[in-house]
Amino acid sequence: MATKFVIIGGGPAGNTAATHAARLGAEVTMIERDVVGGAAHLWDCIPSKTMIATGGAMSFTRRIGGMGLEKQDVEVDIEALTERIEDIKGRLHRNITRLLESQSVRMIAGTARLLDPHRVEVTTSAPDGSSTEVLDADAILIATGSRPRIPDWCHPDGDRILTTRDCYPPTQFPSSMTVVGSGVTGVEFVHMFSSFGAAVTLVVSRQQVLPNKDPEVASVLEDDFLKRGVRLLKGARATSIERVGDEVVVSCDDGRVVRSSHAVLAIGSVPNTDDLDLEAAGVQTDGGYVTINRHCQSNVGHIYAAGDVSGKLPLSSVAAMQGRKVAEHVMGLQKVAHRHLDYDKAASAIFTEPEIADVGLAETEAFAEGRKIRVTKVPFSATPKALINNDSRGFVKIVSDPATGVVLGGSIVGRHAAELISVIALAVTAHLKVSDIVESLLVHPALSEALAEAAE
Repeated sequence: MATKFVIIGGGPAGNTAATHAARLGAEVTMIERDVVGGAAHLWDCIPSKTMIATGGAMSFTRRIGGMGLEKQDVEVDIEALTERIEDIKGRLHRNITRLLESQSVRMIAGTARLLDPHRVEVTTSAPDGSSTEVLDADAILIATGSRPRIPDWCHPDGDRILTTRDCYPPTQFPSSMTVVGSGVTGVEFVHMFSSFGAAVTLVVSRQQVLPNKDPEVASVLEDDFLKRGVRLLKGARATSIERVGDEVVVSCDDGRVVRSSHAVLAIGSVPNTDDLDLEAAGVQTDGGYVTINRHCQSNVGHIYAAGDVSGKLPLSSVAAMQGRKVAEHVMGLQKVAHRHLDYDKAASAIFTEPEIADVGLAETEAFAEGRKIRVTKVPFSATPKALINNDSRGFVKIVSDPATGVVLGGSIVGRHAAELISVIALAVTAHLKVSDIVESLLVHPALSEALAEAAE
């Protein structure tokens, strides 16, 4: 008899687990209340990256004077941009849905809650009222994602005081914007809105943007922000955001006040586990996040969690890999050769200008641990392709073991950093040595040459 696998949530973790488990022979049912593909993914991540790409194209046109071309002023077409965002979202949604259908995954549009460790109640809505269905499950995956965190002192109105999901599709572009939160999402929004011509202020609660990143990396981004006219309020923590007429007033704990036409709150997220009745199945949580082991199992062995609700790295790539590993574990593949997911080796990127990407052991982390490392760094200004591109900002940094030469980590700041980091990520995952990178015959001229030079 096929394993009955019930998945709550159809984002990257849920839909990957569904298709993989179905291929392995499971009878899969997936419940999604918002959109197959994931609300955070299709309503937040993809639209923001689409707008960032458009803003980047506008920024590039402002630099073409250095490439032997006449400078041009371009204006954004909000209607066309909105159509572009909706088209991309629609394509991704349809692709995921077709893949699930091809694997005979049953998809239910509705909400779910656990009745006990082996039963899930699903509620669906229809014009003539709602209906419920109880599903029996041999295994259950909680993959319900997260939503923007909203503190008590802020009341978003979707018009001037915004959460990240309120920013797209855009109805207008603000003349000025205050971004509260200087983490990954916050700096991406600074880049996005400044690219579209807004006067941007970033409220930075500490003394550097991206407080969890390498200070040298953060410094490059700060310098670029300042050159673009971004105002950085360092050491300030927002305590209230209020709308006063056509202005938004952000007050900080040190008495400083910022006025702008709009403000966006980017201070993290909270897990969507409130209405799942996890306690009915005896599932333990910590701050709303499901506590998991290396197999993504909760304290109830056949109930798993993946994606944002697992409290691990909030990355779509990590969620999808968790989904794959869960499917393998549900179907018993952990009993054969099975590589466990190592969160310390997950590559991540920040889509600012310049882009930022890193993977593995960070230089500051190694120093804090008193660990001996070898750090090599090459600026893109020494790379021919960067000069050809008229964009020599940033650098490549590789961290390795001085005794063995094994690549432990690295960071890249510069154009196409999100793509280039894949080379270092592969080296970290496969335990390659710096000599393996040096001896690879790479393309010339190409930005990847800086990787080989940094590995020397």
